[in-house]
Amino acid sequence: MLKLELDKRPTKPIIIEGFPGFGFVSTIVTEYLIKHLNAKPIGRITSDKISPIAAIHKSQVIYPLEIFHDPKTNILILQAVTNIDGLEWDIADTILEMARELKAKEIIGLEGVSANMAIQNPKVFFYSNNEAKTALLKTKKMTLLDEGIIIGVTGALLMKAKEMPLTSFFVEASSNLPDNQAAGKMIEILNTYLGLNIDTKPLAQKAKEFEEKIKSIFSKVAEAQVKKDEKKLSYMG
Repeated sequence: MLKLELDKRPTKPIIIEGFPGFGFVSTIVTEYLIKHLNAKPIGRITSDKISPIAAIHKSQVIYPLEIFHDPKTNILILQAVTNIDGLEWDIADTILEMARELKAKEIIGLEGVSANMAIQNPKVFFYSNNEAKTALLKTKKMTLLDEGIIIGVTGALLMKAKEMPLTSFFVEASSNLPDNQAAGKMIEILNTYLGLNIDTKPLAQKAKEFEEKIKSIFSKVAEAQVKKDEKKLSYMG
């Protein structure tokens, strides 16, 4: 069972969700937004279905599913640094629960979609269940997704968010870790859509830093999972 834990309850926020995927685009973008908006942690999603592995980076505990908030823009960011296979439906339900409780204006999903090779100028597509949002994005010369298969939490949200406005952005990304170019393109789109005025140039400068942090966190989580499994086997032996 998933549990939503909120230390603060901002009203009518915009919720941005990003989960690990192609090129770790969503992970990079949420990390970048958190840093540049100076968003602060206000809660987390916990579950006994998530392996009890706490990542520590620069002497700080990083929760597997942590929630950040920037009061200036009233943007709430859900960042994931763990494998969520098998929990997609439950996480989508929890995000919708949070959106209803906080009377969220909109949920925005971020996804990288597979590109066969590195692309210099990756394309970004969108889909919205709200006609007004769709019309607005078309006026901003953004491309509506006509055909595609969306999996994971965003896919679950697309099927479950009937009354809640949901807009998802999909950027072409390399499967290599990480695709900072695709992440930069996604931030440009969010700048246009939300009027954030976030400079994407530091992203290229900090590419190595982001890469090291992401690799460090995910490799440590994977290593801990292996050790946990080995420990379980030793008990059985």
